[in-house]
Amino acid sequence: MPEPSIDGVVEVQHVRGAQARADAPADLLLEIPHGATRAHHFASLKGQLKGPFPENLIDFFFVNTDVGAPEAALALARHVVARDPTRAVTLLVCQIPRTFIDCNRVIDEASRPTTSTATGMTPGVVRYVTDEGDLALLFSKYRAYRACITSHFEDVCGHGGTAMMFHTYAPRTVDVPVDEKIVERLHEAYRPEVEPSWPLRPEVDLITKTPDGAVLADAELIAGVLGSLTAAGLTVTDSNAYPLHPASLAHTFATRWPTQTLCLEVRRDLVVQRFTPFAEMEADAAKCARIGALLGDALLAWWQQRSGPRP
Repeated sequence: MPEPSIDGVVEVQHVRGAQARADAPADLLLEIPHGATRAHHFASLKGQLKGPFPENLIDFFFVNTDVGAPEAALALARHVVARDPTRAVTLLVCQIPRTFIDCNRVIDEASRPTTSTATGMTPGVVRYVTDEGDLALLFSKYRAYRACITSHFEDVCGHGGTAMMFHTYAPRTVDVPVDEKIVERLHEAYRPEVEPSWPLRPEVDLITKTPDGAVLADAELIAGVLGSLTAAGLTVTDSNAYPLHPASLAHTFATRWPTQTLCLEVRRDLVVQRFTPFAEMEADAAKCARIGALLGDALLAWWQQRSGPRP
């Protein structure tokens, strides 16, 4: 049996249609690895750590966490089961702020805190985490998260289901090194006269290609999602932001279950009331419902195309 919720690590939610079998695995798994989006998530974990940490580190948390992703994913789940009540969806919402450890990274006991270059992937653990006790606690939470979500991927994808790794990203590509000076670098980058100079990201980017160009998502699903979102007037690209990198757990699951997963980024201003980089943001229910419906319709059409109507 897949694992249940773990307090402070992962929240497991089940959304079942009225006609879904109670004992059947979910048809769709939605993983939100950067789902710790509220100030209390940051405060709770920081309160368990000794530090020291850079001053005002919460500012990095606010600008770098996937605000709106849990709400948009839930809207997607509800849309799917409303349109097809025989379906069931499981959501895995990480409760560990990526500011301290990134649960979308491949991390083991040999991993050590590092920095990133301006254009590189953010590290699993940033170099400002220096206390050995803090590292031990973070690694323990990461292992618990990874074991839990792996059990759900095995359950859903192992029974022929689909998994989506759901992310949101900031409206602009702000390329600064992630290190001990990240807070001051970000404040400089977001000065009113500087922020508009950074490239505006696509509204949705599907992350399907590895660095060497291999495509790990189903071609018809990619085409369906691109078509659904583009028809709604959104700008959609495929692997424009970054590749499906082997350093990410998304790559691990996409490789384990080729053509059964899809990783994507939704631009944050499409799902929040207002993008405020250094303050807690609120998801916008109507915006989340729109994105959820567009993605849900694409998934339902793809499922029907593959197997025909459900009995």
